[in-house]
Amino acid sequence: YLLSFEKAFRKALPLGRRLGVSDKLRPKLQPNATLEDFYVLLGRTPKEGDLISLSKQSGLPVKKVETWFRHRRAQDRPGLMKKFCESSWRFTFYSTSFFSGLAGVSHCLSLVSQPLLPALGWFYLLELSFYCSLVATLPFDVKRKDFKEQIIHHIATITLIFVSYCANLVRFGMIVMLVHDASDYILELAKMLHYMKWKRVCEAVFIVFAVVFIISRLVLFPLITYYYFVTKFQLFLVSCVINAFLMVLQLLHIFWSYLIIQMIFGKRKDARSDTEESDRSEAEDLAKNQE
Repeated sequence: YLLSFEKAFRKALPLGRRLGVSDKLRPKLQPNATLEDFYVLLGRTPKEGDLISLSKQSGLPVKKVETWFRHRRAQDRPGLMKKFCESSWRFTFYSTSFFSGLAGVSHCLSLVSQPLLPALGWFYLLELSFYCSLVATLPFDVKRKDFKEQIIHHIATITLIFVSYCANLVRFGMIVMLVHDASDYILELAKMLHYMKWKRVCEAVFIVFAVVFIISRLVLFPLITYYYFVTKFQLFLVSCVINAFLMVLQLLHIFWSYLIIQMIFGKRKDARSDTEESDRSEAEDLAKNQE
């Protein structure tokens, strides 16, 4: 997975450059062993008492120590190019998965009494390996503010894929995965447009994403779950486990839908943003360094 990600990342680099994606110029960081040791070993954001202590140890004013840590955190934040490359390969995977899932679901519905094709088993394996890889690479991916929610989502998804396959509920699992994939690739496309600074197109695509997300996650997902587990299956241990994790996913869907609606009406910025300091403060620091 890491090898395929690296190849996809390299292929996305020239595409990003051609589309005008470029990293912002960040303030230069003056090397300081004392501050660097604290940053690596004790924390990225020192408290007021730590700032005073570090000021005495380094011989720098408290304000400059605080500025140094802000610049150091900026160095660790991923640039626009890295985020564009990550979104581009995820867009490729999600779109391929969604349209492949459409073909798989049509087969499931038309041949309900027939054995499943081996290709559907491979599709299940692909989805399982993808979400396992997301958990494995979370420490290396672009970190968002909903990091904990992502971990819960991935663990619940992996459990559902594995249990549904073992319980021979592949047709139900295919439909659920299709409902989830319906909006994911649209979100990644909106992110790519945002990094390209195509503002109006990005806003239009994001509106489409919001509509598809809310309909698929808050309407279709609970209806499908209710139909299958109330009309098709009797209550048994496996169905209880699946229902519990489906409920976890539904709670996450409600949480993300709330954030999406707030973003659309302009009440808050992207809740999944990885930005720690505002672009304005960083720009001011850069201007001071250039004077």
